Amino acid sequence: MAGRPPPLVYEAETGGVTIRVQPRFLHDESRPASGRYVWSYAVEIENGSERTWTLTLRHWEIVDSQGRRQIVDGEGVVGQTPTLGPGEMFKYSSGAPLAAPSGMMGGSYTFVSETGEELAARIPTFSLDSPYERSKPS
Repeated sequence: MAGRPPPLVYEAETGGVTIRVQPRFLHDESRPASGRYVWSYAVEIENGSERTWTLTLRHWEIVDSQGRRQIVDGEGVVGQTPTLGPGEMFKYSSGAPLAAPSGMMGGSYTFVSETGEELAARIPTFSLDSPYERSKPS
């Protein structure tokens, strides 16, 4: 039996800030018979710019394969507002439950520099796929 392929890594760069996301379906936490499908996602934020940035806000758009949309706005990520100097990196993990066997997520992080300049960095749109999806969206 072949092992599972490694999860895809999605990447986007805005103004020197690179955001990488690696989603993973959580079999143990999902309950397909009850309409509960759960993913984790690891995020890596790398500051390749010359500025120091503080992540102040997050904006997520989550759409499941049934067309249901959730918007999630809030301060920082995982209870933190990390500051990244030039060349620094911040990593965290979080999760997303859906009532459908697949979906997509994407959004943006708002960063503020030490001089008050704002940067809206794009979070790459990534797929939330499970082995329970019988038809893929076209």
